Amino acid sequence: MNKDFAFGKENFIWIGIAIVCIISGFALMSGGGSTDGISFNPAIFSKQRIVVAPIVTMVGFILMVYGILKGGKRQENE
Repeated sequence: MNKDFAFGKENFIWIGIAIVCIISGFALMSGGGSTDGISFNPAIFSKQRIVVAPIVTMVGFILMVYGILKGGKRQENE
């Protein structure tokens, strides 16, 4: 039985890597709230949250597009 999937094994690997990058980027953006709910916490302006996390997330989205658009190796069985 020949199954024709839209994506090959390599596409799924790239998509998996992209999902890990996106989740990691959002995790890097989280945390550091105020302890009492009123006071201001300057940790929201750390380099991790405003520089590193958006770059990691954007790389994840770019890898996702690459993983979806990447052409697989076509094997013709005749």
